Amino acid sequence: MALLEEPIKGITKPKNYINSEWVESKGQVSENVNPATGELISQVVNSTKDEVDTAIKAAKEAFIAWRQTPPVTRARCLFRLKQLLEENFEELSRIQTQEHGKCIDESRGETRRGIENVEVACGIPTLMMGTNLEDIASGIDEYLIRQPLGVFGIIGPFNFPFMIPLWSAPYAVATGNTVVIKPSPEVPLSQWRLTQLVDEAGFPPGVWNIVNGGSEVGNVFLEHPDIKGITFVGSTKTARYIYSKCGETGKRVIAQAGAKNFMVIMPDCNVPATVPAMMTSFFGNTGQRCLSGANLVVIGEDDKFYESFVDAIVQAASRIVVGYGLDESVQMGPVKDKAKKEKILGYIESGINDGAKIRLDGRKNLKIAGNYPDTCFLGPTIFENVTPKMKIGCEEIFGPVMSIMRARTLDEAINICNASHYGNGNAIFTSSGKNAREFQYRVTSGNVGINIGVVAPMAFFPFSGTKDSFFGILHTQGQEAVRFFTESKVVIQRWL
Repeated sequence: MALLEEPIKGITKPKNYINSEWVESKGQVSENVNPATGELISQVVNSTKDEVDTAIKAAKEAFIAWRQTPPVTRARCLFRLKQLLEENFEELSRIQTQEHGKCIDESRGETRRGIENVEVACGIPTLMMGTNLEDIASGIDEYLIRQPLGVFGIIGPFNFPFMIPLWSAPYAVATGNTVVIKPSPEVPLSQWRLTQLVDEAGFPPGVWNIVNGGSEVGNVFLEHPDIKGITFVGSTKTARYIYSKCGETGKRVIAQAGAKNFMVIMPDCNVPATVPAMMTSFFGNTGQRCLSGANLVVIGEDDKFYESFVDAIVQAASRIVVGYGLDESVQMGPVKDKAKKEKILGYIESGINDGAKIRLDGRKNLKIAGNYPDTCFLGPTIFENVTPKMKIGCEEIFGPVMSIMRARTLDEAINICNASHYGNGNAIFTSSGKNAREFQYRVTSGNVGINIGVVAPMAFFPFSGTKDSFFGILHTQGQEAVRFFTESKVVIQRWL
């Protein structure tokens, strides 16, 4: 077993970061354990309304000077932050594994994707440029200028505690806004350590703030008149609520929500490459991501291909090493906590009761590498004979469960995909360019994969979504984030 070096020792109590000062909160305390070991790792305080108001006030007061700061100067703060993130890359990754449970390589991937967003935002002097045209009429010129709006609230999820706030925050501050970030109270340590590096990077007081807490803090964001917009990633139920509240109060909003992603398998796919891609898609991050594969749709009436492909999938999944993610040999860690495991177990029971055939039972086929409690661990689970109307076929499970369906034709498979009320990240595996184009053209999905199991856009592309997977118009990351965090001011001028 590899050396399990843990950067977090004992119990950490992250404070709020307001106006460049670490502030003790007076709210109620909640506790979080390392899901692999069961050891208490953090105690986080649910910030009071007054404390959140103080953070928003500090951000509002900092906005005036920060928006007047030249974009190249703002970018230099981000360049310094990027360098600090690189220097602390491994520590940041290990913290994610300790508090969330994901494997260390998955945490390293998350850290890299987060840094890439900081990197893209460093190009803000170019990204924020407007447009102009002279002589739109005789002696009259017209300009479009992008200007920041003020204070933005950023609400992070539990499944990617380091990366997802960085889909928004670097672009917000690069464009001249200020931010107040609320990490998930289940995983506060990744943003706590990141904010220490923000402080070291030398951002002016009030530009980058963090307040800990749960839905109470989020509701203050939604009601506060000085919050100009919200970015959120989480469940569809909460995303719809946030979208509605922002509509009532006139705030801008990006609300990224749940998913039920379909991986469509054509008989002409490259099987040796497709099977490993399915393992990453369905069981990476223990199935706790909005881009995880959920339903595997095998096309065609050839039972021989279907049976051989499913056999290969089951065999590969049964070999996945489950354990503490800091062990380099482990391929899948625990789910975040006991309650989430119980919810997933409920879905497994539902699948059995609805008549689906369980090919691999993660409850029984569980061998944990190392001496760890099984409280949060669950092995990969695979169902056959699933229909789209079954609970496991239409609801987001957010765990390591694969539901296998069959379709006679590509047309039928696309219809199955499009019948879902989610539309986040569907993919097709094929050697046919014609079929690939037909799929990407017709499938209703914000992100589409062609022989790609995890359809995660790079930082310079938007993270898209449709239907109940996304509420809003513009998206996080890249140019769309720049547009979201700025207002287009049009100037028409004539000099007599």
